Amino acid sequence: MATLTVWKFDTSDGARNALDLLRKLQDQQLITIRDTAYVYWEDDAKRPRTKELGKLTGAGALGGAFWGLLFGLIFFIPVLGAAIGAGVGALAGSLSRAGIDDDFISSVRESVTPGTSALFVMSENAVVDRVADQFKQTGATLITTNLSVQQEKLLRETFTS
Repeated sequence: MATLTVWKFDTSDGARNALDLLRKLQDQQLITIRDTAYVYWEDDAKRPRTKELGKLTGAGALGGAFWGLLFGLIFFIPVLGAAIGAGVGALAGSLSRAGIDDDFISSVRESVTPGTSALFVMSENAVVDRVADQFKQTGATLITTNLSVQQEKLLRETFTS
């Protein structure tokens, strides 16, 4: 089963800088990247910018439509108003079955602010403790994930110790 995990960085270039680590972890077979994207928000910008990366070695499994919808729901729909938000409601409903619900969207929206960035990773077969340990060294904070309760607890414990 694929897992979507979102890591926040306290700088606008932190997520981009963490890509090398993500590649290294994949090369070490500690995680299989299915798709990835990141958001960065410069201090002086009115809104964040996004970058879709795929699976780091070719085309991603989800593609631009998924990331466009997700980033739109998180960052742009609230700005555009309720009428447009209602128009994508059915699409958003289908995301909730994959763990991308209102809580997920709110957590990311509240966490990614000017001067920060976030890395979105769709992965499989992660060696959770080893991946978490490596990401902890970057200063990343786990915002949200649709991992099992036990796996998420392990990640959160790793980052708070």
